[in-house]
Amino acid sequence: MEAIKAQGIGSESQVEDLGRCVDEISTTVNQLEQRVNDVEQFYMTTDNTQLTTTKYSSVFKDKVKEKQLTNIEKQQQEASHREAAAVKRMQDLMRQFATILRQITQHKWAHPFMHPVDVEGLGLHDYYEVIQKPMDFGTIKSKMEAKDGTGYNNVREIYADVRLVFKNAMKYNDERHDVHIMAKTLLEKFEEKWLQLLPKVAEEEKRQVEEEAKSQLDMKLAQEAAHANMARELSNELCEVDLQLEKLRQMVIQRCRKMSTEEKKKLGTALTRLSPEDLSKALEIVAENNPGFQPTAQEVDLDIDAQSELTLWRLKVFVQDKLKLAGKCSEDVDCNNINNNENTIKSNSKRKREISDVLTKNAIKRTRKLSPNS
Repeated sequence: MEAIKAQGIGSESQVEDLGRCVDEISTTVNQLEQRVNDVEQFYMTTDNTQLTTTKYSSVFKDKVKEKQLTNIEKQQQEASHREAAAVKRMQDLMRQFATILRQITQHKWAHPFMHPVDVEGLGLHDYYEVIQKPMDFGTIKSKMEAKDGTGYNNVREIYADVRLVFKNAMKYNDERHDVHIMAKTLLEKFEEKWLQLLPKVAEEEKRQVEEEAKSQLDMKLAQEAAHANMARELSNELCEVDLQLEKLRQMVIQRCRKMSTEEKKKLGTALTRLSPEDLSKALEIVAENNPGFQPTAQEVDLDIDAQSELTLWRLKVFVQDKLKLAGKCSEDVDCNNINNNENTIKSNSKRKREISDVLTKNAIKRTRKLSPNS
């Protein structure tokens, strides 16, 4: 806040310095407000388990990314290692399954199922009306060897297609037909061998489900921790804004001219023209710098001459604003000559700081609740 340190050499220069000061603080408050809203939105979407779809402001995204980088990289590395290990284990299961499939396809009755059914050559005009998804061992083998991403992802997918080969044959052909009998016999042999491999397949599937759940939980905890830190930093930055406002307030006090007796008289008259609600707010302004003043007492005795210059000018700003809104401006108060940005910024800063404090507490509670050790 270089403007706060600068000493104006004239009234115009001083006003420019104050204007720059107010603009800087206003910009900071607006940025903090957006970040507070983003943190609040994060926790709202957390309740709905939509962490990955939250839309953050670009500035906030960068800050969250910076804070999460170490944890995210760690989680990504661990997830990558787990995924690589899972792929290796599944490939091993597929090799074991390929052994079973090879034993079945080498059987003397397997030849009718090695290639797609020759529908045209055999004159099976109703074949596609009966069989919705044709399948054969040649197609299965090609898909198992595919390297372009069109292959099988796991053993159960291959198992399902092998059964489909036999089920199609049994469905289309009468149970007394040789093809039906051959398919039924080979299916029984295949199922026996599959049952020997099934426990390993089930164990691997269970392991993958558990690892995926752990990966999601770790990522969620990392995001919770990052946003909890962000909320705490927001609270600290808002406190810094309060300090800057206090410096600005002190500078304004030092540079403000003393209010004349005539101006005090007009201010006192203008106070009487406020609505009951606005008058109560005006008395609260007086109480902020005068602890002994009781704004809510049944009878209030306000001595204008006993108030500080800061209180007098704040009252004038407040009164002119309210009377202007109510259309009651007169010569008692000039409605166009005082900027009230300082009060507005201070009020906004206080509100954002309260929100940030609440978010920080909630973030800590949530992190503890999600912790595996809790």
